[in-house]
Amino acid sequence: MTTPRTGTAGCSTTPRSPNRTRAHWWLLTPAGVVMLTVTVAPIAFLVCTSFTDYSRRSLFTGAYRTVGLQQYTELLTDAAFWHSLARTVLFTAAMVAGSIAVGTYVAQLMTRVGRTLRTVLTVVMICAWAMPTVASSLVWNWLFQPGYGVVNWLLTQLRVFGDMTSTDWSNDPALAYLSIWLLVVWQAVPFIALTLYAALTQLPAERQEAARLDGAGEWRLWWNITLPFLRPTLMLVTLMSVIWDFNVFNQIWLVSAGGPDDATTTLGIFAYRTAFVGFHIGQGAALSVVTTAILVVVSAFYIRGLLRSGEDL
Repeated sequence: MTTPRTGTAGCSTTPRSPNRTRAHWWLLTPAGVVMLTVTVAPIAFLVCTSFTDYSRRSLFTGAYRTVGLQQYTELLTDAAFWHSLARTVLFTAAMVAGSIAVGTYVAQLMTRVGRTLRTVLTVVMICAWAMPTVASSLVWNWLFQPGYGVVNWLLTQLRVFGDMTSTDWSNDPALAYLSIWLLVVWQAVPFIALTLYAALTQLPAERQEAARLDGAGEWRLWWNITLPFLRPTLMLVTLMSVIWDFNVFNQIWLVSAGGPDDATTTLGIFAYRTAFVGFHIGQGAALSVVTTAILVVVSAFYIRGLLRSGEDL
């Protein structure tokens, strides 16, 4: 009986079957086809459409012209685009900051309460997180409705802001932003809190005990021990929150529809109106490409920082 040839390290050098070497590609094929169909193909079509004058006429006749960078030029010289971008950046920063702050506080709170209350908090947050954005936005509208809204009634009963029964939150820019901000933060906190709580459970107790023995207070303990340990997880949830909040559409559209007077018109609302209300589909596609490029750049910086944080640990 012959023995297989071995290399210098004593390992077998028997050649593998071609079928075995291609097996992993066959296993990946179904997922690859799905990704090509639902992700790559629509993105490619979107990019190609952004270089055309695709409009309502094109939907019925199929006729359109290639216009090169004209859509991008018109978009970047449109003052409405820059106003929408500024609103989006500022509103995204406010929503991310609020979500991270409240989520971090709730996560820390879950480490201090008993098992029963922690279980109740977890179930309640999962229910809030699982609620579809359309359903939650409609319920939110009912809560803030003038005349019969529960929130208006409660604020009136507190007698702090006077009679707010007839207050229409969606017709006041500041109140509309506040209402949408509360809605988005309420939906984002469960994921952030549960993720950070899972990270906090992995924090070595010896570090905290040693810091307490050295006389560190709770604030110093949090700043010097807990926060550095949570930094990679915090950067991850911050990155995901930036991506989600930058693309918020349902909540804004269903609560204020971009009003009053375009006060809450972010890039998502501006793109929807451009492509599906004004039927300037080519320019809407160009706007979507620009939005995606902005998110890619922002994500690249966050991912770079996340990788550096992981290396430091």
